[in-house]
Amino acid sequence: MEIQKRGMLGFWFRAMLWKQIAMALVVGSATGIALNMTGHIEIATSIKYAGSFFISAIKMLVVPIVFVSLVCGMTSISDVGRMGFIGLKAMTFYIATTAIAISIGLFLGIVFEPGASINLVADQTVEVREAPPFLEVLLGVIPTNPIAAAADGNILQIIFFAIIFGLAVTLAGPVARPIREFFEALNAVILKLAEVVISFAPYGVFALMTWVTGTYGLDLLLPLGTLIVAVYLGCFLHGLIVYGGLVSFVAKLSPVRFFQGVFEPMIVAFTSTSSSGTLPVTISAVDKNLGVSRSVSSFTLPLGATINMDGTALYQGVTALFIAQAYGVELNVTDYLTIVLTATLASIGSAGVPGGGLVMLSLVLTSVGLPLEGVAIIAGVDRILDMARTALNVTGDCACTLLVAKSEGEVDLSAYDTPHVLKAASVRTN
Repeated sequence: MEIQKRGMLGFWFRAMLWKQIAMALVVGSATGIALNMTGHIEIATSIKYAGSFFISAIKMLVVPIVFVSLVCGMTSISDVGRMGFIGLKAMTFYIATTAIAISIGLFLGIVFEPGASINLVADQTVEVREAPPFLEVLLGVIPTNPIAAAADGNILQIIFFAIIFGLAVTLAGPVARPIREFFEALNAVILKLAEVVISFAPYGVFALMTWVTGTYGLDLLLPLGTLIVAVYLGCFLHGLIVYGGLVSFVAKLSPVRFFQGVFEPMIVAFTSTSSSGTLPVTISAVDKNLGVSRSVSSFTLPLGATINMDGTALYQGVTALFIAQAYGVELNVTDYLTIVLTATLASIGSAGVPGGGLVMLSLVLTSVGLPLEGVAIIAGVDRILDMARTALNVTGDCACTLLVAKSEGEVDLSAYDTPHVLKAASVRTN
């Protein structure tokens, strides 16, 4: 028996990180369902704390890794005009794919009709946050106090300050070389710290999945199963067709290798429901598994974690139709176009934190006059829907980074074409 135990433990510790995470995902889900069916929900709730420790450790890295990596990215490109082209390409990708995502969501909402057989009864009112004027949003990007922005975790303000700070270091020339070298060394230390934290991902994933499935169980999933299936199918189709197609036909690279390379951040995003919190894992995977130059990834990934919310946009399309169907509200072509436009803008303004999309959904519903009480019902399964849409958000960040880097000649093709399994084995044997 002891030999068998050692064999099982040996297999676990010899397995690559993504395999450990996948096993933790399956075992955690099964454990949570078993606890829910046996009435031991409190055990699932207590196990959640182990996952919360992991998520807190990940979030601890977000502000330093965003600021330092962006500064390094800016200082590594001497051509300021080239950085402008990279930003333009990234923004074009993010906005275009977001519009496609919301269209897929509306299509699936029409086909599946998830709310047709559900009679929603509003028992809770939801306070709607008014959309701020566009100029106010632009002014809000500029931090009046960069230290306060870092303390508050205001990612947009941190990104803005990091970009202009890195640009100033580049424009200062040789005299700023010590600062450039300091940030390069600091970036190496932070990424090494991220590797240490990421090594605990399987245990965090197990705890979080046990909590989610243990808390919700099958009783809550079955009545809203059609809605959940529609959102998950939409995220799968968008990732496979849109991202996979762009990687294959635009970047001329293997989509299989792409999805294999980004599996780790996808799973961490799926369980943590935070694209910003997953950022350290995403940067590490894109760098090591896809061979993308740090000069590109350090700029596009923090930007994507803040404004690229394809999964959130898709979710808003499906849930808006779900609420319309449940309340018997007929939508016309103008309403559909309004949802596409509003959801695209709302998803860009949606924070990359758990539950951020639920708040922005109220804006989409308001734009076409749908009952806001429906948000309270969606909130019951929002965590489950949030998992799929966050995983898609992070996958989109990686796809954009790969496409932009390929167009700039900043992809190590030998690293990309080497299977992740062989690279990991090579590291162990050496």
